[in-house]
Amino acid sequence: MLSKGFEVEMYTSTPEGEIVGLSDKIVAELDGFVREPDSRNVEYTTPPCYRYERLLCDLVRPRVRLREYLKHLGNYTLTPGSTLALGGGDRFHRSDPSNPYHTYIEQTYGTRVVTASIHINVGISDPEVLLRACRLVRVEAPLYLALSAASPFLDGEVTGYHSTRWGLFPKTPAQVPLFESHLHFIRWTEQQLALGTMQNVRHLWSSVRPNGDRRPYNLNRLELRICDLVSDPVALLAITALLEARLIQLMQEPTLDPLQVSQLSAATRAQDLVALTDANEAAAARLSLDAELIHWQSGQPILARDWVEQLYGEVWAIAKKEGFSCFLTPLKKILREGNEAQRWLQLQQQGKDVASVVKQAIQDTANQELTLRDTLCQPLVA
Repeated sequence: MLSKGFEVEMYTSTPEGEIVGLSDKIVAELDGFVREPDSRNVEYTTPPCYRYERLLCDLVRPRVRLREYLKHLGNYTLTPGSTLALGGGDRFHRSDPSNPYHTYIEQTYGTRVVTASIHINVGISDPEVLLRACRLVRVEAPLYLALSAASPFLDGEVTGYHSTRWGLFPKTPAQVPLFESHLHFIRWTEQQLALGTMQNVRHLWSSVRPNGDRRPYNLNRLELRICDLVSDPVALLAITALLEARLIQLMQEPTLDPLQVSQLSAATRAQDLVALTDANEAAAARLSLDAELIHWQSGQPILARDWVEQLYGEVWAIAKKEGFSCFLTPLKKILREGNEAQRWLQLQQQGKDVASVVKQAIQDTANQELTLRDTLCQPLVA
């Protein structure tokens, strides 16, 4: 098994869904939380871990602790979803007005970056294996977006996206290649920094990127950045289990590399795969599991949910052998009942207004976290 960890971005709000900036107080009082450029977001990171049972508690415990602190501040809670669903998208709420990088972000992108998401990190120490993994995950990243979509609302309106976050997010730089090697990644990054298309080594906002302690030179993990905030920890672990099993499959079958096995012409394969993947990401942002994508291996159209089913069948035996297949099975529920965006849109289509849907989701999420804490993580809670 591979080591795994999460970066979790969340909104603080009232129980009615009004997003409120509290990160300055949270960061000052609670260990383990860091600020984002906008004060309405706060982030925590789970430590690298191999076992899914431990990962579940690592996800839940900080949120329960944060909820208790928010109650101490007043009538505040956490809001699921990845956009400013009920309002507040008209202006930035700076968390650190003196930070020049935050100034650049606000002036360049505005509130398009005031989103909440999950970044899934998986440890891979060999840089060439890591870059190969990034190539595979890049062309399949739309599937993880489809499973995780949770932002169909913005400023009180239905947007037409299942993931408004990814539909509007300013991917930076605008053109990111499939990196053919570690050296290619180093030279490309150095070039972007020289050109100013990246302000620093963190300023690579694509669906997946290689990460490490001294980027781009020392790398030790794959970071999947495309996922919306998955508020259900069990669903997040299922998505992560699919990713891990797929990476183990790649390590067992090194030829499972888009630059080697795609049906696209070898002469333009790298560029064509990027164009195909960008189109698939846009389609998944719109319709998530119901989106029609183009399979990178066959070049044929396929529904996102059917592609996920296909991968599930391919990696089930790997997950079973490694001992984590039980954490993969909740994917079936997502495919059957829909992701968060689809379930919220269904409620809205049945006659509930957006505010009521969000308010119910806030309460449901809080109840679920407390249940998980009490039933599965209680012995680990101080």
